[in-house]
Amino acid sequence: MRLFGRKKETAPLLPPGDWELVLRSSICTGERTACLRDRETGKLRELQLVRTQEELERLCREYGVSPEALRTIY
Repeated sequence: MRLFGRKKETAPLLPPGDWELVLRSSICTGERTACLRDRETGKLRELQLVRTQEELERLCREYGVSPEALRTIY
């Protein structure tokens, strides 16, 4: 049994019709957070803080969404 093992990188699962990838942006600071939004209830599930354009592009590649198609929620 290993106590301090390396965590496996797993591809995030995105149910095709249930969730959509959105950016939540702060009005005051402009801080952006990538979230999954439930299409039925509107509930958000935070994924990660997005600091640079490269992080945003990598996240879009993982989820198969173009950066231009992302919706921003304030």
